[in-house]
Amino acid sequence: MTPSTFSPALPGPSLRTGGPRGRQALESWVRDMRVLAQPDRIVWIDGSEAERQRITDEMVRAGSLIPLDPELRPGSHLARSDPDDVARVEDRTFICAEREADAGPTNNWRDPAAMREELGARFAGAMRGRTMYVVPFSMGPLGGAISQLGVQVTDSPYVVLSTRIMTRMGAAALAAIGPDTEWVPAAHTVGMPLVADDGAALPDVPWPSNAVKIIAHFPETREIWSYGSGYGGNALLAKKCFALRIASVMAREEGWLAEHMLLLRLTSPAGRTHHIAAAFPSACGKTNFAMLTPSRPGWKVETIGDDIAWLRPGEDGRLWAINPEAGFFGVAPGTGETTNPTAMATMRSNTIFTNVALTPEGDVWWEGRTPEPPAELTDWRGLPWTPASGRPAAHPNARFTSPADQCPTISSDWDTLDGVPIDAIVFGGRRASNVPLVSEAADWTDGVFMGATIASEQTAAAEGPVGELRFDPFAMLPFCGYDMADHWAHWLEIGGRLGRHAPRVFRVNWFRKDDEGRYVWPGFGDNIRVLDWIVRRLEHEVGAAVSPIGLLPRRHDLDLAGLDLSDAAVRTMLTLDPRGWRSEARRIEQHFGRFDGNLPAPLARRLRKLQHDLADYA
Repeated sequence: MTPSTFSPALPGPSLRTGGPRGRQALESWVRDMRVLAQPDRIVWIDGSEAERQRITDEMVRAGSLIPLDPELRPGSHLARSDPDDVARVEDRTFICAEREADAGPTNNWRDPAAMREELGARFAGAMRGRTMYVVPFSMGPLGGAISQLGVQVTDSPYVVLSTRIMTRMGAAALAAIGPDTEWVPAAHTVGMPLVADDGAALPDVPWPSNAVKIIAHFPETREIWSYGSGYGGNALLAKKCFALRIASVMAREEGWLAEHMLLLRLTSPAGRTHHIAAAFPSACGKTNFAMLTPSRPGWKVETIGDDIAWLRPGEDGRLWAINPEAGFFGVAPGTGETTNPTAMATMRSNTIFTNVALTPEGDVWWEGRTPEPPAELTDWRGLPWTPASGRPAAHPNARFTSPADQCPTISSDWDTLDGVPIDAIVFGGRRASNVPLVSEAADWTDGVFMGATIASEQTAAAEGPVGELRFDPFAMLPFCGYDMADHWAHWLEIGGRLGRHAPRVFRVNWFRKDDEGRYVWPGFGDNIRVLDWIVRRLEHEVGAAVSPIGLLPRRHDLDLAGLDLSDAAVRTMLTLDPRGWRSEARRIEQHFGRFDGNLPAPLARRLRKLQHDLADYA
């Protein structure tokens, strides 16, 4: 059976785009999925506590979840994935647009008809012996101005429990699907049936998955299909698949933005409040920034979201944003009481940990949680571990999944229906050289140029050599559901609509190193000193030095009191290296050249201006 597009009468993508509508289409889709995947039974998820407890108990009995000590980690559990299923599979993630050009050069494209045929073959009987859960959910507060509804079918109880944390899931979301309500269908299977073609029983494992993995998106019909993986972004289809890849297409068509951005509320010592959206590639400090504990007195940072933001022009002309998620799916390694005490408090209870180490006392541990490791642990693979083992105890991409409302710094307006007005947008990446501590875009076009040219050193959150430098425009390289150059054009169009109400745009780099390979900026709580400069720029209280790459802070305008920074370190952080930036400009030219004539003209002009200005810059 080939996966359907819901109705033979539905106009094709050339005539109409959009997902299915209404409860009748939902029930028909679930019936089709039952015939295709052949599960033993179907369970419609209601989101209740009793349901959560029942599924949790079943997973504990199956060995898929390990209960943690109820006093040390109340309501929390540990999951261990298959070693072959530990990160996003970018090379197996596809945008199946009707036209290859619509996917663009940064996405993997597959012909939708060919992909449907392959998925039909792989999903056929894939859930035999298992339960198919039907999981209705809302991205954003139910009834919000740009909240969206989706339904995932899955044979993974781990996905059900995680989606309960990460979305508004259950009966209320299902009830919100009226006769004409559009919803996004998301089909997922781990691809490991428990009954063979001949009817023989097959053994189960604590973390079922398949060596073959496919994550496919159909932008015109708003469908998501995921096969073979049980890991985070490959299997929690409400997250990256819906909230970014599919939502970015919806946003482009409807005049808003779906972005890989954290959101925070910042209150200055003078009591003035600003809201900031910030885009960083995965594992580059987003959660630390969203939950920042200021080192300077009088400042207050409140968390709205740590990963994804949906932004829309409001009736007042400003840009408003919501966090469409309801939980945090954070990287555990590197998170500790000194680096992010707020995250540590957030995961104190009711948390699912994945691929971290287990202590003899029934607690969890990972590299960076404490200055010194425990004397003995069980590592993320379930093997005995000591500091002499010579391997990490936790996987570098180990995760914690925690409810957002447990965060001690959660803002009172984090789930308001209309969201919050954005005053500043910040772009950043992990750069050991070249990029200064902070700079400001001269105007909106310059800000889009900044976002389009983010480059970052690769981390363990994605496939590829760790440390390798790659361009990650808007931190959306793995997540934009259409041609990236068209994404930049859409940002330019949004800026044109916002006009003088557009947020100011900044770029930061916490990761600059000196010639001996040492970080020159302390980071973490001291990042409030950079936010202080940004706020004073917003309030026109401080000037800046003009440079070819933007407006730079002057040394006396930054609060550096109490920091043990040498003059050389300050120069490294705040000055522009013309030779390094001339090389950077050549890399940007090559980066832009990938887009085969589709580059927006304002960005091409901005690159030429950068090259011209650098030619004579001393």
